[in-house]
Amino acid sequence: MALDPEKLAQDIESAMAARGFDPVAEKSAGHQWWLAFAEGIVTHITQNAEVPVTGGSSAGAYKVT
Repeated sequence: MALDPEKLAQDIESAMAARGFDPVAEKSAGHQWWLAFAEGIVTHITQNAEVPVTGGSSAGAYKVT
């Protein structure tokens, strides 16, 4: 699964709205803030995450891309 900052930002906004928040209201951070937040999460995951494969001929740790 590819990590998509735009989709992540939309999902965060939807989850917040479902709990009664208005994440893109005039006085809130707005969509660009949530997009930057999501980009930071995606960058962190893609730079640091590894998937351990514990058996078979592919055993080892592989970087998430």
